[in-house]
Amino acid sequence: EFNKEALKGISIFKNEEFKVNYSINLIEDKNWNEVWEKSFEPINVNNQCFIRAPFHEVRNDIKYNIEIEPKMSFGTGHHQTTYMMCEAILESEIEEKKILDMGSGTGVLAILAEIEGAREILAVDIEPWSVENCKKNALDNKCEKITSLLGDIDAVVNQTFDVIFANINKNILICHLPFYERALNPDGLLYLSGFFDSDADDLKRESAKLGLSFSRQNKREGWCMLVFKK
Repeated sequence: EFNKEALKGISIFKNEEFKVNYSINLIEDKNWNEVWEKSFEPINVNNQCFIRAPFHEVRNDIKYNIEIEPKMSFGTGHHQTTYMMCEAILESEIEEKKILDMGSGTGVLAILAEIEGAREILAVDIEPWSVENCKKNALDNKCEKITSLLGDIDAVVNQTFDVIFANINKNILICHLPFYERALNPDGLLYLSGFFDSDADDLKRESAKLGLSFSRQNKREGWCMLVFKK
């Protein structure tokens, strides 16, 4: 759909104060899905959980195999924050817990939570394609306790949770903190990630204002995960 003539009409190119040089390179069409498959590597989380695409071989020597087809959604385990969240689920006692996964993306955290014995999981994302992707990945992994919902915190009303996972970004997390505090059951745990280690103090300070007790943190290649208790 590229229109070379329309490009010339962009006003910045007509500005007399400076000159903008640009070049156009038309890329040869190819099987982009095949290209993606060649570059997509599976993730091994502490030899306990193997996150793979449908075209990867199953690892029978690892306890959990999760099949994720990411498409345009976030959450394959490649990012440091997703990896740390998966580690946290593997280390936590979430059996029979009610879980909220905010910013669920592919649904990998929700899927792992169900595998680990969670009673009920609500996965929420603001992107329609992520919601559909989460539903498909849950189905492919034979999960039956995950509800994938389109929306933000305003879509989660009159519900409380034993555990909340929120892997988003610092500014949104700070904005959402009052909601998380209200939505947590007593003694509930809040896992936050999606931000740099340098942002941790800001999130600790804002959480303390709401009466959330800092429990622990984890770091991975400059990224951070914080855990709070109500």
